[in-house]
Amino acid sequence: MDRFGAIAGRRVATGGGDPVHTRWMRESRWRAEVGTANAAWLATACRTALLAREYRPVDAGDGVVEFGRRALGAIRELGEEEDGYVTDDADGLRIWIGDDAFDLELVE
Repeated sequence: MDRFGAIAGRRVATGGGDPVHTRWMRESRWRAEVGTANAAWLATACRTALLAREYRPVDAGDGVVEFGRRALGAIRELGEEEDGYVTDDADGLRIWIGDDAFDLELVE
């Protein structure tokens, strides 16, 4: 047993989280149609493209870039002077590249 009273190899419940909600958040993905050049740039050259796989945007093809929960969190850390900056305001969740804004939509 470890210090939490769990037997090695078993998970310990740490709270009353809803497993369906937790799974939904873990598997949530957001997409934006940004154009082929921008999608490739976000997936390969953006500052977040250098992070571990789960924190990187994915070029989904056809000019679409996709973000998992962790990748979206990582790209939201960019400053507004950087391409890839994300805003969340009355206009919705958007990613900015240059002076162009692209809507990020939750994939159901």
